[in-house]
Amino acid sequence: MSRKNPNHPVMGAKIKVEPIRKEKDIKAIKTLLANKPRDLALFTLGINTNLRASDLLRIRAGQVRGLKPLDEIEINEKKTGKPRRISLNKACITAINQLLESRSMEDGDLLFTGQRGLLTVPSVNRLVKGWCKAINLKGNYGSHTLRKTFGYHQRVRFGVGLPELMVAFNHSSQKQTLDYLCIQPEEVRSIYANEI
Repeated sequence: MSRKNPNHPVMGAKIKVEPIRKEKDIKAIKTLLANKPRDLALFTLGINTNLRASDLLRIRAGQVRGLKPLDEIEINEKKTGKPRRISLNKACITAINQLLESRSMEDGDLLFTGQRGLLTVPSVNRLVKGWCKAINLKGNYGSHTLRKTFGYHQRVRFGVGLPELMVAFNHSSQKQTLDYLCIQPEEVRSIYANEI
């Protein structure tokens, strides 16, 4: 007799994960990962780019070695097969350099590996859930949380417009981008606070 896990989603169901909304929570995770160069670099690149976990895991040491802030890397997106150019900010470069200094890597080596070699998207999912749990963050988090956190903070904290974010995420509508970033209800609710 097979037992079904009651927490396992129904086949075909979509699981919605949230962005990390508060700066203090991002800082807490960075502090938690301070002595884990691989995890810190993975987290930092994840929240500072719009790359999916599957694309982060395909970055090779030679692509990022010797880069300066705002230098670009080009990757072929796993999901779409399309090439994408990404600029890496100072936080990304610092985290990458710490990772490269922490272990010996050839240019062809994957930047992010696990104990048994390849790091997988489900592994990243578990890592993100673990980091969020370790700082007592309530909600549903996973590998996609990193990408959503990037977009959420670009919009809410830095005021990046929806058209730019639509292009960055390759979305077909502004509503899709707002839904994806989990900010539409917040923005709609905030208009009611405007007194005329």
